[in-house]
Order: sequence, then C-alpha cells, then structure tokens
Amino acid sequence: MAAPTALHVLLAAVLVPVLAAASLIDLRTRTIPDALTGGAAVAVLVVRLLTAPGTVLEALPWAFVLAAGLGVLALAAPDGMGLGDAKLAGVLGLALGPGALVALLAGCAATTAVGAGVAVRDGIAAARRTTVPLAPFLALGAAVAWGLGWP
Repeated sequence: MAAPTALHVLLAAVLVPVLAAASLIDLRTRTIPDALTGGAAVAVLVVRLLTAPGTVLEALPWAFVLAAGLGVLALAAPDGMGLGDAKLAGVLGLALGPGALVALLAGCAATTAVGAGVAVRDGIAAARRTTVPLAPFLALGAAVAWGLGWP
C-alpha cells in the first residue's frame, strides 16, 4: 500500500471525528444532525479543493448516488432509516469516492449480522421490531474501506 497523501490524511482528520460523533449521537437519539453532515460535506469539499481539486468531480457522483439511494429508502420506509443516514452516506461518497460503496456494503453486512443475531436470540418477530442505528455501521464500513485502500 502506498504512503498516505495529504488528501488521505486530511480526509481522515475530517471523517474520523464526524463518524465518531454521528455514531454516538445516533446511538443515543436515533438521529444524525444536519449541522454535522452539512459541516462534514463542506469540510470534505474544501479538503479536496485545496489538496486535489481534480478529485472533486470524481467524488460528487458517488455522494449523489449514495445519498439519493438511501434517501429513497428512508422516504419509502421512514420507520426504518432516516434521512440523516442518507446524508451521512453522501458525505462518505464525497470522502471515499467509489470506496463509499465498499463502506456501505460492509456497514449493511454488519447491520444484517446484528439483525440475524437478534433474530436467533429473540425470534424473528422481535428482530423486526428492533431498531438499529446505522451510523456506527457506516463508520465501521468506512474503516473497512480505508483498510482496503480507499480512497
């Protein structure tokens, strides 16, 4: 693996505290504040513009696809996932580019594993009633993506 660039170091400096804060808040309140995701999006864009301006146009479609995709799911089933999760996924798209898809898949796999564990322990009916905050799993997925070399 190549040595991290200034872009990678600065993106990590933005994302790690944002993902930690989003996870803690989501665990406690089941929400992710717009100020957190909005501020993170601006910070990631500034980092990209200052360190590697050519990467902004590469990352924008990933941000849009992930935010829009999860946004549609959140609107279709508002009891399951919130728009804060979709916005956080958009921030991951801005930061990780195609690696955000890896993060999303890893996070969803971990969420599914937790749901399966609850179903085994408490039964399927109880698992269907159980809510699981998504931000900690998106943070885990981001760590997996970074471990695999994204961005």
